[in-house]
Amino acid sequence: MKVTITSRAKEELTKRKPDGDVLLKLHYDTEGCGCVVSGIPTLRYIPSEEKEIDDHITLATNDGDIIVEKTKLIFYDEEVVIDFSESARTFQLKNDSQILNPRMALRV
Repeated sequence: MKVTITSRAKEELTKRKPDGDVLLKLHYDTEGCGCVVSGIPTLRYIPSEEKEIDDHITLATNDGDIIVEKTKLIFYDEEVVIDFSESARTFQLKNDSQILNPRMALRV
């Protein structure tokens, strides 16, 4: 999986990054969805020590590493872009053919 972060998204991520040793995670959130296939992608900053959890893998992006759950890779396309929408003031996950999440939350 290839993840690209746009310059606008990078700027917003930098502004919102909490203090401390944290990593950015592309999280597939299924809480309250009733079924794993009904989840939605979100962004989270997690403590660095959580990187060692068995089902996490580290992917290199054009702006540093991002953590993704191995078991959830099936729900993403081979190439995705993390962008920031000025009009909605939120992050987006998309690729060349579709928007996977037009209003992706960032949890810190």
